[in-house]
Amino acid sequence: MSLNLSDRQDIRTHVRHLRRALSDEQQQLAAVQAAEHALSFAPLERAKNIALFLSVDGELNTRPLIAKLWQRKQRVYLPVLHPFSPGNLLFIRYDENTELKKNRLRIPEPPLDIRHLLPLSELDVLLVPLVAFDAQGQRLGMGGGFYDRTLQNWQHHGFLPVGLAHDCQQVEKIPTAAWDIPLPALITPSKIWQW
Repeated sequence: MSLNLSDRQDIRTHVRHLRRALSDEQQQLAAVQAAEHALSFAPLERAKNIALFLSVDGELNTRPLIAKLWQRKQRVYLPVLHPFSPGNLLFIRYDENTELKKNRLRIPEPPLDIRHLLPLSELDVLLVPLVAFDAQGQRLGMGGGFYDRTLQNWQHHGFLPVGLAHDCQQVEKIPTAAWDIPLPALITPSKIWQW
């Protein structure tokens, strides 16, 4: 294969193809295995407020994990596109009764209700989607920069960002850009990575 995997866009295309090629059974098993790792990961066990994402485009399915977090009475938040700060995310409470609607990127999100908004300083763990990752903790997102902006000052805000991905999303090396923020931890169906 003559893929130039030193190019970020080539990596995105290649890994998204691998991810989408997983069968329903593989996706289901991966979701359950990753949820088990996440639920036993100490920072997540202790967390009160956890932000994560709803899966699209072959991403690891987060619904089994969300259901377990609700059972454990932990509060779950989902990202919402900021209405007047382009490229930024807000995090809104998500429970069994929340009605989701698709945003302009075709991703389901809860209604923007200021009463359910969580400031980043009150977030404990942020589970981050990604297209690809490497063994150094570098992540490659979809290219919109939404999570890069959210992760910029994560230590200052006091939350722990944790990547969530399929094992097949690991690549040898991600060419980094100045704005890239490496992840301190990442969970796949087979293991928990920490850097």
